[in-house]
Amino acid sequence: MSDFTLTGFDLDAFVSSTLAEDLGVGLPGGGRDVTSESVIGAGDRFSGVMDARHAMTVAGLPIAAAFFRKLEPDMDIAILVEEGARVAPGADLMRLTGNARAMLTAERSALNTVQHLSGIASMARTYVDAMGNTKAVLLDTRKTIPGLRHLEKYATRMGGAQNHRMGLWDAAMIKDNHVLVAGGVGEAVKRARDAGVAKIICEVDRIDQIEPALAAGAHHLLLDNMGPDTLREAVALVAGRVPCEASGGVNLETIGPIAATGVDFVSVGRLTQSAPAADIGLDFKPL
Repeated sequence: MSDFTLTGFDLDAFVSSTLAEDLGVGLPGGGRDVTSESVIGAGDRFSGVMDARHAMTVAGLPIAAAFFRKLEPDMDIAILVEEGARVAPGADLMRLTGNARAMLTAERSALNTVQHLSGIASMARTYVDAMGNTKAVLLDTRKTIPGLRHLEKYATRMGGAQNHRMGLWDAAMIKDNHVLVAGGVGEAVKRARDAGVAKIICEVDRIDQIEPALAAGAHHLLLDNMGPDTLREAVALVAGRVPCEASGGVNLETIGPIAATGVDFVSVGRLTQSAPAADIGLDFKPL
C-alpha cells in the first residue's frame, strides 16, 4: 500500500481501522458511504489538489496517500513536498486523480491525519525556532492521544524535535511519586540501577536532590519547574556528568531563556497534547 514505515506502527491496520470507523463497519446499516454511493456514479472520476491554507511544517502526506490507495490501489497520486518541509500559504501538497467515490470516502480520514500531524510538526518547529542559537534540543513527551503515539512522535521529529521515551519500557523515569514511595531520590535511583535498568532518568525539583541522584547512578536529570537562575545553578553543579533536561513552565515566551541556561534538552508536553490542527484543504473537480 505504501513504502512509509515507522517502527512499531502498522500503517495498513491504522488505515483500515480508521476507514472502518468512518464507514460504520459492523454497525446496523453501516459499511458504506451512503452519500457518495447515492450521488456519485460508480465510474465517475475526479482530480484533486491538497493545499496549505496557511504557513506550516508538513507531516503525514504519505499516510494521507495510503487512505486513498486503500480504496483505489492504482490511484494516481503525486506528493509535491517532502515531509518536514516548511511551506507558504497556498502551497500545493498533493495532486491525485482517480475514482471519485474512493476519493470522497477517504477524504476526511486522510485530511484529519495530515492536518493533525502537520499541526504538531508546525508547533514543534515554532518552539525550535524560539530556542534560538543554543545547544539545547527540543524533546516531546508521552502526552499523546492513545493509539497515535508513533504518529505524533513522528510529527514532532518532522518539526525538528527529538523523541523522549517512546513508552514505559525504554527507560526508567523516576518522578516525585516514585521518590515518595521509595523514600528518597537516591533510594529510588538505586533500586532502578540494581534492577539492571539500562537508562535511568530522574526528576529533581530541588538543587539538593542532584547529588544523591547522581551518586546513585542516574544517567539523565530532569530539572522540573526550575526558573532560569536555578537551572543555571543546576547545570553548573552537574558539570556535564549527565545530560540535563528542563521541563515544566515551558512556553514560547520562556523557552528561549530556559534553553540559554546551558541545559541539554527542553521537553514540552503541549507539542502532542494540544497542538492545533493545520488548515489544509482538498478541492476536487470532475474529469
